Amino acid sequence: MSGPGPGPLFHVVLHEPEIPNNTGNIGRTCVATGCRLHLIHPLGFDTSEKACRRAGLDYWPRLDRAEHPSWEAYLAAACPSRLWLFSTTARACSFDAEFRAGDHLVFGKETAGLPDPLLSRYRDRLLRLPMVAGERSLNVATAMCAAVYEGIRQLCARGELRLADDGTIERV
Repeated sequence: MSGPGPGPLFHVVLHEPEIPNNTGNIGRTCVATGCRLHLIHPLGFDTSEKACRRAGLDYWPRLDRAEHPSWEAYLAAACPSRLWLFSTTARACSFDAEFRAGDHLVFGKETAGLPDPLLSRYRDRLLRLPMVAGERSLNVATAMCAAVYEGIRQLCARGELRLADDGTIERV
């Protein structure tokens, strides 16, 4: 299922992901929600067909994905019209953002998050997920899932998507 209109519902962007299991979980969520996954190198794992088959990623062939050698190469190839970058250092809450179909949701690597130059460059596009005081972060796969489903909730609330009686996502 693609999002309303042509193209993916959302573009999920992983900047230099390190942990294959997290990327696998994110890929599965992308397949289930009609999102495209962008992987920005370097990666901390192998995405060859053989490696994916060995890891039991039976859904990987159905994943709409692209790999990019760098952030600048991603920008040139994907031409994102709207970016949202997720960071624990952000002040704005993800619930206050108005997500639109086709938005690019950007997440950093597990050990360091997004690099400072990106955080500075997109200061007005930074979002955080709400957490109780004293907690440092969520797993990147959990954060991505929360962000995508908040976007789906918003699109449904605005009548741009609907949930069928069986719970599947439908274009309006």
